[in-house]
Amino acid sequence: MNENREINALFHLLDDPDLEVFDTVASKILLYGKDIIPNLENLWENTIDESIQERIELLIHRVHYQDLQAALRVWGLSETQDLMQGAILAARYQFPDLMDAQIIAEIDRIKRNIWLELNNYLTPLEQINVLNSMIYNYFGLKGEEVSYQRKNQFFINQVVESKKGNPVTNGIIYQSLCAMLDLPVYAVNIPRQFILAYFDSYIDFSTPVSPDDHRILFFIDPIQGQIYTQQDVDTYLKRVSVPSVPSYFKPQSNKRIVQFLLEELAKCFRDDKDAYKQDELMNLASILED
Repeated sequence: MNENREINALFHLLDDPDLEVFDTVASKILLYGKDIIPNLENLWENTIDESIQERIELLIHRVHYQDLQAALRVWGLSETQDLMQGAILAARYQFPDLMDAQIIAEIDRIKRNIWLELNNYLTPLEQINVLNSMIYNYFGLKGEEVSYQRKNQFFINQVVESKKGNPVTNGIIYQSLCAMLDLPVYAVNIPRQFILAYFDSYIDFSTPVSPDDHRILFFIDPIQGQIYTQQDVDTYLKRVSVPSVPSYFKPQSNKRIVQFLLEELAKCFRDDKDAYKQDELMNLASILED
């Protein structure tokens, strides 16, 4: 964006010690949207004062965050609500310039290899065995339990690059591949777990979904593809002293999964200096409230 008199005047006020003046200036700069970022980056490079640089960095972050809020609203209102695209949007909180082409290409490459091994004569369990072999052996995806000290495992770009995620991000990759291959696999709401379930039919999330309308054939732990039966899950619920209720076996919409990803990511920012990031991520999650 070419600098005009107003932009130059606003930039000259960035060093004003009065916070009210800075907030007013910031609000006006934000109105320019992403087009103002190159100007801000150029200003940062030509600024010696570290305190002013910090203000510029904050403004750049606010512009990206404002843009992300708008993109997430559009995604939440779209008809398809593609799960992988939602995870990429969540990653853009930390990586605002993230391009999705490389991630999509890698997921598509895995999908093509799985597709070559599938046929109409395989049982659901045999289909999942093919998926597990390709995802965890061929692609080499590894998984670990959720740790809020390992925030990189919540960003789908870093998971695809490092091939190491947690149940949520591994589950997003797994479910996305199943969607591309027309397999009825969806996340369910088992307490303290992120577990996928193979249902007996495809689910249309455009209408309210009742657990009574569908039957779960078996469960899949996306950490490493471990298969569990209904009895295994019932035993787990008894062990953690949680009564089994129908809502635990209700398939989760893509919107809810991305909302959960943002809520979990927010827990990674617990230090006082990062408190604003926790607030921002929870605000992003609230955008996806039904």
